[in-house]
Amino acid sequence: QVQLVESGGGLAQPGGSLRLSCAASGFTFSSYAMSWARQAPGKGLEWVSGIYSDGSDTYYADSVKGRFTISRDNAKNTLYLQMNSLKPEDTALYYCAKGLGGVCTWAWDYWGQGTQVTVSS
Repeated sequence: QVQLVESGGGLAQPGGSLRLSCAASGFTFSSYAMSWARQAPGKGLEWVSGIYSDGSDTYYADSVKGRFTISRDNAKNTLYLQMNSLKPEDTALYYCAKGLGGVCTWAWDYWGQGTQVTVSS
């Protein structure tokens, strides 16, 4: 069965960095686009970033563009999100999600359980 397990969250200071990972199993990881999304306390789900199955194209929400970098290692079945210049408004539960095909279509069929990121001094 499909499993997505996020890790790497924690507490960071404003201006700091964190690197999230998402370990995937149960499907051919290299064949599917992947995304990160987040949900802040009391707010709806916000898409953050997406990457093609082969890593050839990436997309970012305006709120994180220039600060976050999505990447993947298809040999390790792992998705990453490097988060730099963190802001308090980045505080949220971060999820990875499996796309429906090789390109980003902003539709997903499986989600991980999430990893908490808290940005505070």
